Amino acid sequence: MFLFSVLLVIGSGLTHAVWNLFAKKSNNKSVFLWSMLALTSLILLPSFLSEMFTAALPLKAYVLIVLSLLLQGCYAVLLTKTYDNGELSQVYPIMRGTGTLLIPVIGVVFLGESLSAWGWAGLACIISGFFILSGWSFRMRARKFAFKPVMLAMGVGLCTTCYVWVDKINLQYLSPLSLLEIANIGFMLALTPAVLGTKQLKEEWANNWKQILLGSVLNPGSYLLFLFAMLHAPIAHISPIREIGTVFATLLGVLILKERQGFQRIMASVLIVIGIIAISAAG
Repeated sequence: MFLFSVLLVIGSGLTHAVWNLFAKKSNNKSVFLWSMLALTSLILLPSFLSEMFTAALPLKAYVLIVLSLLLQGCYAVLLTKTYDNGELSQVYPIMRGTGTLLIPVIGVVFLGESLSAWGWAGLACIISGFFILSGWSFRMRARKFAFKPVMLAMGVGLCTTCYVWVDKINLQYLSPLSLLEIANIGFMLALTPAVLGTKQLKEEWANNWKQILLGSVLNPGSYLLFLFAMLHAPIAHISPIREIGTVFATLLGVLILKERQGFQRIMASVLIVIGIIAISAAG
């Protein structure tokens, strides 16, 4: 069963990378992502409303719901800006690696925790991968340093880390499907002004309706595959494997979108995955 769980996790990473590829290829990122989540939200809405009306939730749960909505809104805005300013093979590994980078750093600096040698080596791999993807160079005349997309991608990673923590606590009060619906609502609310302002909803559907429909399946499907995997294997063993999606996204960006610095970015994404696994498994 463990091998089956590993295959599910790899599938989870691949599907996550694919819907991000669709988002990057879209004409208007805000409209595309809003449309993609709207379909899932409509399907989940009846069960969500039923649970909210029947559950006796404490005040703490409602505070966490509001916090989750706000974090998802920030995540939505930053994600669209990240894909407007950066390439998939550049920003996706940074988005995925930021949380793993920040959590041990915060623990060491503010909580007095310690890292093993493998943990420090993992941090070094992640930081090295970030620098490679940023285009940073010791040569002063080199102007390839991509400050804005790197910072935006790290902001997305920070939002992801924060809302995962919040949702983990909220699982004490709500089902995973309700939390998924809350995430969708927060995401869509943040993008609604941009969607209404552009008036490109019909155009986006006309050009990318197949990707929107497929993305509406892959987006929640990625998370559900991971949930099924956790039923048959310890999360500590399989969670790092999901980061193989970082390599998948980089390959998709290089091979399908024809993004530059292909070999360099693939190596950087592999470095980040190695760092994540090192910290998760032995940090």
